Amino acid sequence: MSLNYGKCLYTPKTQRRRKHEVPLLTHGPSFERVGVPGVLSPDAYQTAWTQYQQFLVDKLNRLTAQTKEENTPTKDLVLQYARDPNHAALFNYASAAHNNHIFFTTMAPESINVPRPLLAQIDASFSSLASLRSHFLATADSMFGPGYVWLVKRNQYTMNESMKLSILATYNAGSPYPGAHFRLQPLDMNTANTGVTADMSPTAYARMMKGEDGTYPNDERLRPYATGMGTGNPNAPSAVNKGTAGSFGQYSNAGQNPSQRRAPGGALVELLLVVSTWEHVWLRDYGFGGKRKFLEAWWDKIDWEAVYARSGFGKEKR
Repeated sequence: MSLNYGKCLYTPKTQRRRKHEVPLLTHGPSFERVGVPGVLSPDAYQTAWTQYQQFLVDKLNRLTAQTKEENTPTKDLVLQYARDPNHAALFNYASAAHNNHIFFTTMAPESINVPRPLLAQIDASFSSLASLRSHFLATADSMFGPGYVWLVKRNQYTMNESMKLSILATYNAGSPYPGAHFRLQPLDMNTANTGVTADMSPTAYARMMKGEDGTYPNDERLRPYATGMGTGNPNAPSAVNKGTAGSFGQYSNAGQNPSQRRAPGGALVELLLVVSTWEHVWLRDYGFGGKRKFLEAWWDKIDWEAVYARSGFGKEKR
């Protein structure tokens, strides 16, 4: 039997409406009757999707009523308010609604084989599907607290051009979109010896990062701090300019041009797959200590056709 899985994907077109609404899922009628077979019972599905998504939508409607944002897609709200602390609640509800939607659109009532072009990319990035499964579930299981674990497609590569897929985690309602602070950081700052110490001032840090040729290969914006120009006082204990952080800092929405909405070092990623580690999703069916069992059951019901459609990888015959 041939099923059309493409309809479940998030697109701006499906989000253009007079107000925020709970989107329809391709497998929604089936999930409403029997839950997600082998993963979520009907009651758990009602909690994790129907009730929770409605709660998020209701909050969005209250926050955006009679404003220009009442017709704005959730993804656009996430990108617009990710760095605006004055609209933290709006960002949180929009991001949670967007993340939860992707979570449920990439589940199916039965097991789906991974399309060959996508499988080839998984092999190139993780060596095998089994290796991806092991790393992905271990990441999700080790998360302490609620959040999401993502399989993302990177649109820029730093070490291996063939490794186009990555796993990353976001906590609470965090978003991995490049406009919402996912940073491309090649070093593990918990284990790498970078020479940076906790009591180091920005001035000392900037001078340490100065290259032999007098330039700043990582960020030329460090130059004023290394010369003391950042504060007008070369002996200042902190050379951070007033207003570089907070509501109106240079990295906030208010401090950036529209063309600079991506945070410095932000990696360009596309979201392919996500699992929610929020307790309300799995606690009802699996109980305390049951998250790993839930994750293993979820993996078996991933809609890989939907993931493939989101990836944009070649559509050659399989």
